[in-house]
Amino acid sequence: MELKDIQNLIKFVAKSGANEVKLETEDIKITIKTGETTIVQQAPIAMPPLSMAPPVATPTPAKEEKAPAVADAPESDSAYIEITSPIIGTFYRKPSPDKPVFAEVGDVVTPSSVVCIVEAMKLFNEIESEVSGKIVKALVEDGTPVEFGQPLFLVDPS
Repeated sequence: MELKDIQNLIKFVAKSGANEVKLETEDIKITIKTGETTIVQQAPIAMPPLSMAPPVATPTPAKEEKAPAVADAPESDSAYIEITSPIIGTFYRKPSPDKPVFAEVGDVVTPSSVVCIVEAMKLFNEIESEVSGKIVKALVEDGTPVEFGQPLFLVDPS
């Protein structure tokens, strides 16, 4: 089951007025309760990597807010590649509060490296790097909301 299918299911349940819906397949078991607006995932979902079109160079309010944080080295940032958020949600650098961060500044990442989690509607989505290189800057603080296409990390591909 793909993320889009789960999101469509949630929207359908919300519109239907049902209090609780349970869906069970051989890979996953999902319970959606509309009264409490909670989603319980009782088995892991094997999510395929999200493939995205290249980011469009249109300014968004979230990008404008982040510009001062990156403005300390504007010339050098052009040589870096951005890892952006593929969804709207809450950004987390750690899998849980007592675990270490997925990726630190200075770490080398590959296209399959998980760099963070973005939580959307109680679903925790692992965000993987789409490039190889060394992380030079984390652009978002842990636990803050992010927008679609918002830069999360800067990666030096050399």
